[in-house]
Amino acid sequence: MNVNEMFSLKGKVAIITGGGRGIGEFISEGLAEAGANLVIASRKVENCEEVGKRLADAHGIKYLAVKCDLGDKEQIDSLVDAAMKEFGRVDILVNNSGVTWGAPTLEFPLDGWDKIFNVNVRGVWILTQKVANIMKEQGGGKIINISSIFGSRGSLEIAHPAVAYNSSKAAIEILTKNLAVKLADHKIYVNCIAPGFFHTDMMGYVFKPGMENMLNAMLSVIPLRKAGEADDIKGLAVFLASKASDFMTGAILPLDGGMAAK
Repeated sequence: MNVNEMFSLKGKVAIITGGGRGIGEFISEGLAEAGANLVIASRKVENCEEVGKRLADAHGIKYLAVKCDLGDKEQIDSLVDAAMKEFGRVDILVNNSGVTWGAPTLEFPLDGWDKIFNVNVRGVWILTQKVANIMKEQGGGKIINISSIFGSRGSLEIAHPAVAYNSSKAAIEILTKNLAVKLADHKIYVNCIAPGFFHTDMMGYVFKPGMENMLNAMLSVIPLRKAGEADDIKGLAVFLASKASDFMTGAILPLDGGMAAK
């Protein structure tokens, strides 16, 4: 098999949660460029529709935009049902959706903790289990979880007062390893990307005039001295979704400009 065939996703079907903006949009774009049809899901379906139409027009793929809150099991069930009704299969699952909640650690509210874990862990597990059963019947598939550089480390209170977030992403990383072992016999590959600081809508405020000190402080802890952009994650996502990664499972891959190396 030549390299072009190894990386091709032509005819594959991918579900991307949180695919309507930020890192999820970057990944959606990469998978579409490699030929995959997309099921783009998030709480704001209008964002998914906009991204899907743009990628379909640009790359000739098919897409489906679905409203889905991962904190709601019924909406997760509806997402999978819609994907199967439209395409009849799911080859790739990208668990990208996530939430955070900021509050001082010693005053962190239980409802904030529950909200983060309901979406970032419970919702990911519900969706993954449903899709993995489909993949088992199909003879295999690729699951890509999105963690965070904070999934393997603590963070300063002044910079990141969201104690539950780190913990939820750590749970996703061990879930990745556990599922990689348990699902290997079904040819279901499970890997995880742990992004660092990316230039997304969510982080856009630090690039605005007057925020230079904060931006420079954030870049100072990144050896490459830059924020990640779309092209920095598209290639890795396509690799993990394609046959090119058929000897990799259970990997946690930092994508952080070198932060994890310090």
